[in-house]
Amino acid sequence: MIITKTPFRMSFFGGGTDMPEFFNERRGAVISTTFDKYVYVTARHLPRFFDYTTEIKYSKTERVNKLDDIVHPMIRNAMKMLDMHELYISYDADLPGRTGLGTSSTFAVGLLNAFYCLKGKYASKKQLADDAIYLERTLCDEAGGWQDQIAASFGGLNRIDFDKNGYRVTPIIISPDRKKALNKRLMLFFTGFTRFSADIQKSTKSSIEEKQQQLTSMLSLVDEAQEILENKTRDLDDFGRLLDKTWQLKKQTGNDISKTSIDRLYDRGIKAGALGGKLLGAGGGGFLLFYVNEDKQEFVRMELSELMEVPFLFENGGTRVIYYAPEAFDLVSSKEG
Repeated sequence: MIITKTPFRMSFFGGGTDMPEFFNERRGAVISTTFDKYVYVTARHLPRFFDYTTEIKYSKTERVNKLDDIVHPMIRNAMKMLDMHELYISYDADLPGRTGLGTSSTFAVGLLNAFYCLKGKYASKKQLADDAIYLERTLCDEAGGWQDQIAASFGGLNRIDFDKNGYRVTPIIISPDRKKALNKRLMLFFTGFTRFSADIQKSTKSSIEEKQQQLTSMLSLVDEAQEILENKTRDLDDFGRLLDKTWQLKKQTGNDISKTSIDRLYDRGIKAGALGGKLLGAGGGGFLLFYVNEDKQEFVRMELSELMEVPFLFENGGTRVIYYAPEAFDLVSSKEG
């Protein structure tokens, strides 16, 4: 049995510039971090006592004898991609899916990590990121960028640069005290709304050409945000103000990015004392992130009392195996057709 633990991510700056349609012609960059909420994937070979060869548990339970009969597209394609058979797979998560935290990509990375372990093969963080990008964007044909898979694989607070030659992951060089201060000033609220990121990304993808100016402006904020974080002489509050600036730009890159209800919640948070913030993910719903000095946080908390606040801490590990007990298993006599 293998159990993997893979962190969710929150993206601060540059979202949208990580789409190949943008960075292959220009360049892209994002600043993001992973935090201490996780997707857990359990995988093992299924004992041959049943009239099915593969069992999969997520929000549904699937029991099949052929890979082509698996409904879940990511699991079906991942099993074919790595030639996996006769498995029991289960999915658990600390936070709900479709909420702007890169859930699908986090699951993809954790699933592939578990599969490689079952095969007795080592996969680097880069290989897991590359394979997850290929799985989601090519095999599953889902629209979207590359940052989620990379963040989930590598973990930590990073700048990720994209161009036609690929990507580079560079850790943000920030002192522990300054990083802790940043963490303390960020508040995360669940709006209760969910949506499929790929659907939002389709509208963003179709509008990339006409939204070049906004995306280019969002890209320029990445350099400024990095300078704020790494330069101890800069006021950290400027990071919060910059979040508001990138959010205003982000709303212009797709018709489905924001809704009136989300805008009202955001405005209430700002009026209560937040210096800035943004809706995480592709848009349309999910989690609102605010930058709030500690003396104003109770005011924001009270103003948004109908929402669930989710305390969190930054994490640095990325995907990892937390239980490893490989089994001897002979596939020669597999019942699967």
